[in-house]
Amino acid sequence: MEHVTAPDLAAWLDDPARARPLLLDVRENWEFATCSIAGATLMPMNTIPARIEELDEDAEIVCICHHGARSMAVAAFLERNGFAKVSNLTGGVHAWALQVDLAMPKY
Repeated sequence: MEHVTAPDLAAWLDDPARARPLLLDVRENWEFATCSIAGATLMPMNTIPARIEELDEDAEIVCICHHGARSMAVAAFLERNGFAKVSNLTGGVHAWALQVDLAMPKY
């Protein structure tokens, strides 16, 4: 699995020459309602096994959580299930709030 920093993900999302990844937010509903990266898709961690068929194995996927631990576990699970283009957002939305979107609520 690849690891992507918040500033690097922001640059990726801002680069029109690069295909936009699926931002897979694996936090709980209340966490997503508190703050999220624009365009992210919510799929709580505990729902991933039942919903894996909804994901495109060929898509670039960046897994996101609060600090990066849950999303790393999901990224590893996806890799074990045939997904080859999976990245984990290092530091999660907390790092995004500190390094990219300073107005984003923190919790």
